[in-house]
Amino acid sequence: MRIDRKTLLASAGALVAGAVVGTSLAPARGADVLDALRSGQQPLIVGTDATFPPFEYTTAGGEKVGFDIDLVNAIAKKIGVKKVEFQQVPFGGLVPGLTANHVDMAASAVYITEARQKVVDFTSPYFTGGLGVMVKSNDAATKSEKDLVGKRIAVQVGTKSVNWLKEHIPSAQLVIVQTNDQMFLSLQNGQADAVVTGYPAARYYIKTHGGAKMAPFLLTHEQYGYAFRKNDPSLTKAADEALAAFEKDGTLKELETKWFGKSE
Repeated sequence: MRIDRKTLLASAGALVAGAVVGTSLAPARGADVLDALRSGQQPLIVGTDATFPPFEYTTAGGEKVGFDIDLVNAIAKKIGVKKVEFQQVPFGGLVPGLTANHVDMAASAVYITEARQKVVDFTSPYFTGGLGVMVKSNDAATKSEKDLVGKRIAVQVGTKSVNWLKEHIPSAQLVIVQTNDQMFLSLQNGQADAVVTGYPAARYYIKTHGGAKMAPFLLTHEQYGYAFRKNDPSLTKAADEALAAFEKDGTLKELETKWFGKSE
């Protein structure tokens, strides 16, 4: 499950990032890049770990697609950037890649954290994730966290869902399984009353498989943002203004629905 994969990759990725960005990415960039991007003198190089559908993934033909890909392209068009290039970067190498001037932007379902904000700048959040609750389509009773008390809840072994439920809802009967598919199937076959997992993954599963819905609340909240170098404030501001415009005109909601399905 991607929630925990990022945590695991971050420390290891940071150790190897110097070697990765030094050999596989584009040449270093200048300090203030927006004018050059708008003139077409250079492309906007976007670092992404395209292994996390529907945010970003790579098709059999090698094309990078997904929610982030569409949204970044829309931002680029909105702010007048002539060309965008997506670079495959291991998640743990995204922030080091930015600070080393090898990419201009990190777009890969990156959580906004205090630790990361000390190193890079973020746009305002464009998506809210965290632990969500999946229930059957005809479930009208699960409206808040308290409705999980005493329920059979499917979780994947080794994920933060397990520890969160043990700490916050100790009366829950955990149905611990090995894989995402087993977790979702346990809801469908009646072994569990609900599933607790990452909100984006759950919404994507519902969109692609059906037969379930998201409960109307999150257990935890994690904000996703696009990251830029601290010495590129004009680029960060332009991207932030584009996101604000997309929030207002419905573009952001339209793309979210395209990739994640309609929210409850």
